[in-house]
Amino acid sequence: MKVVVTGAKGQLGTDLVDALADRGFEVYGYGREELDITNFDLVKQVIAEVHPDVVIHAAAYTKVDLAESEPDQAFLINAYGMRNVAVASEAVGAKLVYISTDYVFDGMANTPYNEFAPTNPLSVYGKSKLAGEQFVRDLHSKFFIVRTSWVYGKHGNNFVKTMLKLAQERDELMVVHDQVGCPTYTVDLANCILELIQTEKYGVYHVSNSGHCSWYEFAKAIFEEAGIKVKVNPCTTKDFPRPAPRPTYSVFEHMALKLNGFSGIRNWREALKEFMIRIKL
Repeated sequence: MKVVVTGAKGQLGTDLVDALADRGFEVYGYGREELDITNFDLVKQVIAEVHPDVVIHAAAYTKVDLAESEPDQAFLINAYGMRNVAVASEAVGAKLVYISTDYVFDGMANTPYNEFAPTNPLSVYGKSKLAGEQFVRDLHSKFFIVRTSWVYGKHGNNFVKTMLKLAQERDELMVVHDQVGCPTYTVDLANCILELIQTEKYGVYHVSNSGHCSWYEFAKAIFEEAGIKVKVNPCTTKDFPRPAPRPTYSVFEHMALKLNGFSGIRNWREALKEFMIRIKL
């Protein structure tokens, strides 16, 4: 099976390329330098030449706060970039995976969001990712929209690495406790995507580690697993104003995985433990 991965140098893309190669897939990974997804003709040309069975679109504009002042750039990459990949993938009959986000929800719920819950993004980033979802639905016939959240892994910048870095500089930290969601380890996310692409069970999937926590609880767990002594103080979102609004509650229900017979994903704490062991090696 031939698989094209966009955003192949990113946090998820790197683990996807590794996981696919390990399982014997023929992988074509493209970073931003090799494939500018906003260049429609280039995207069509590259995908037509490779003629893949599957395209996993992990490239994205992910600067959540900057997007508030750069809406054109966010929509160019997340919406029209996605359109380009969708059209090119459909033309060669490839299955398509689009990596989306919990930011498509407003976070006003008090029970976990399933895949059929109404979307209502608050931020430019969330709106641009939802626009990408819409292009996938409109322009492609064999797709998996994979919404994920609070992603961390060995490659790229993420919350876990930021906390570990701050712990080296300070002995006391403030972390928000009034935003609740589901951490997701890139290795588990990549493995789940690999399971999906080998089927024709198309649709929207919420993919994260199971269980949920606040950022404050996540930070405390990181230091516990790392064996680092640092005082973590809870604070509110209002104490740390950011340009882009975040969903207060973005806990996922994994209804689609369950109803389509896919295996469940392990608890976030178990995944974090494994990640900590891996980065110490």
